[in-house]
Amino acid sequence: MEFSSKLLENAVNEVSQLPGIGKRTALRLVLHLLRQPKEHSYSLAKAIKEVRSDIKFCTSCNNISDAELCEICLNPNRNKALICVVEDIRDVMAIEATSSFKGIYHVLGGKISPMDGIGPHDLNITPLVEKVKNGEVNEIIFAMSPTMEGDTTNFYIYRQLNDYEITTSTIARGVAAGNELEYTDEVTLGRSIMDRVPFEASLKS
Repeated sequence: MEFSSKLLENAVNEVSQLPGIGKRTALRLVLHLLRQPKEHSYSLAKAIKEVRSDIKFCTSCNNISDAELCEICLNPNRNKALICVVEDIRDVMAIEATSSFKGIYHVLGGKISPMDGIGPHDLNITPLVEKVKNGEVNEIIFAMSPTMEGDTTNFYIYRQLNDYEITTSTIARGVAAGNELEYTDEVTLGRSIMDRVPFEASLKS
């Protein structure tokens, strides 16, 4: 692709590094920004800068937040003894969209995947175990995507919690095996949360 401007080329190269964005799509997006009032581009640049420099991770659940604690953890109407374990922020958003869950979350920041060099110690598991040890939790819901890596992660955490008297459950398999949670429709995901089953039962299926 030939460019008449080095500035345009640089902008296209940067935008094309985003997932799912090729050079042609990046060019369309950059040209679109050039046709808009300058204020639109400045606002976009400001938002990107702030999200990189100012965003935080909740000190309680590891969710993305603007402050030390996220809005979900701060909500007094949430059941703090009911924790839903998820892979990342996209899963929190997917479950929140169902309006079916009234507890809080624990974001692992990934899933165990030896093929990708990700082991248990690369994930945010220790703080969850500490909460259980301290008696802060009554039930853990495993809401990892029903893939081999998700099931491996669930089982590892389950084994870490095996000595404590808490309820462990997993979302019902209305979510098809092999699917990522974020792509599951809201009705199916909501029912899977409400119809969760004991984790031990999922090991026998």
